[in-house]
Amino acid sequence: MSVARQAEERSGAARRPPLRWFLTEPARGAMTFASLPFAVPLLSRAPRGDGHGVLLLPGLLADDVSNQALRSYLATLGYTTRGWGLGRNIGPTDEVLDGMPLRLQELAAGTGGPVSLIGWSLGGIYARELARDHPDLVRQVITLGSPFALVDPRQSRAEYAFRRRSRRHASSDRVPSRDRLGQPIPVPSTAIYSKADGIVHWRTCMQTPATDRENIEVTCAHLGFGVDPATLWAIADRLAQPADTWRPFQPRGWARAFYPVAR
Repeated sequence: MSVARQAEERSGAARRPPLRWFLTEPARGAMTFASLPFAVPLLSRAPRGDGHGVLLLPGLLADDVSNQALRSYLATLGYTTRGWGLGRNIGPTDEVLDGMPLRLQELAAGTGGPVSLIGWSLGGIYARELARDHPDLVRQVITLGSPFALVDPRQSRAEYAFRRRSRRHASSDRVPSRDRLGQPIPVPSTAIYSKADGIVHWRTCMQTPATDRENIEVTCAHLGFGVDPATLWAIADRLAQPADTWRPFQPRGWARAFYPVAR
């Protein structure tokens, strides 16, 4: 790697994800989905928790169908899972901003306690803001390729699709500022990211580690987070922690091979 490239990497300069990753997103996502059945025997051995409620929020232009594989997997581990039930995610509309707190309150009431939030891409940004506004109802937040630390539109190849629908979004006084989105949230949080993400730059999906927040690197495409075996295992591990005990992710044994930082 050249000296200039190393300096750019260290500085985290605003730039788009590599074009090669963007152009191969659909194919790589499909390959990850095709590999999922072969991982089922290993995924069935994942840690199991107490069966608390888990609310899943989809990414931009996606709906609850996009999370179906993940929801089904978590259900087999004993969790009470719910989709957001608000149709296709076209951005922060009034319907979305009004509906998500109601879904959170309903699931918390139905399961008798705080719930875990899992958000994919834009859904993860929603999840973090829900936790910020309703910390008493949220046990933890797990984000999947969510650019909550984005500082420049060039860092996302989904920016154009987002802006095209901005006329249907809620007024600016209801939408959090970019500065607020990057601030820590008051509940434990796990940010799962991939350097092979072709939609958003991986640096925008990371948070500053602390006693109750962490980053986990995987190797899937942006479109593969919901079916990536390494991501699913990490989610299961995080959800299995007791409510009053949170520790950073530490894959052990054979699982270490699937996480670049842990190798």
